[in-house]
Amino acid sequence: MKHDLSQCVVWLTGASSGIGAALAKKLSATGCTLILSSRRLDALEAMAAECQQRPTLMPLDVTDKATTAQVVQAIASQFGRLDIAIFNAGDCLYLDIDHFDVGIFEKMIQTNFLSTVYGVAATLPLLKKAQQPHLVLMSSSAAYLPLPRAEAYGASKAAVQYFGNTLRVHLAPSGIPVSVIFPGFVKTPLTDKNNFPMPFLITPEQAAQAIIKGIQHYTPEIRFPWRLILLLKTLSKLPIRWQVALLKKTVKSS
Repeated sequence: MKHDLSQCVVWLTGASSGIGAALAKKLSATGCTLILSSRRLDALEAMAAECQQRPTLMPLDVTDKATTAQVVQAIASQFGRLDIAIFNAGDCLYLDIDHFDVGIFEKMIQTNFLSTVYGVAATLPLLKKAQQPHLVLMSSSAAYLPLPRAEAYGASKAAVQYFGNTLRVHLAPSGIPVSVIFPGFVKTPLTDKNNFPMPFLITPEQAAQAIIKGIQHYTPEIRFPWRLILLLKTLSKLPIRWQVALLKKTVKSS
């Protein structure tokens, strides 16, 4: 089975920049009914002007549970249904082990994980009524391997991974497929802040193309670029002691 996106009502969060902006533009070209959300309305409007078909804009801070529910209610009132929910919004902060900041963990869990939980809770009633339902969550390839400084970010993305895997099983009787996205390094405003080598770096457009293809084919795990994913998955199979011996060499340069 393949999604006919032109017949779908699609909601995408984190749509104003990076992967989200590239994905919004490509989704708009499919002919779907597209709803876009992000915190900054001005950035969202600027991005929407570049879409092939004008999307509906619904500004949202995804960490606000009540407002998330209100936006979903607005979608239901305006469109009568929701077929695909793509929870892309997120952030990345790294930990300085010598100045251990618990606030970084709180922010990463709130922004990357709990916001996704809020979105899923609000959209499930609509998705259960949809003819072509699909739930799409944004994790990260960082969830595959313990990477220095990514304790908070990786933990939040691993939580999304587990959440998505469990939902996939739990929602199977309801006929709602769940896809989890595992991007590698993508050139975005977030990765522009990185001060370390980023192997197999790809463009947001390449990432968006991979995501669209995965959504169209209901791919359970949408992973890219394949060379980085293969490397990380291979390393993750090594004994823990070997992983530590290899990865500790990156600590000084991370």
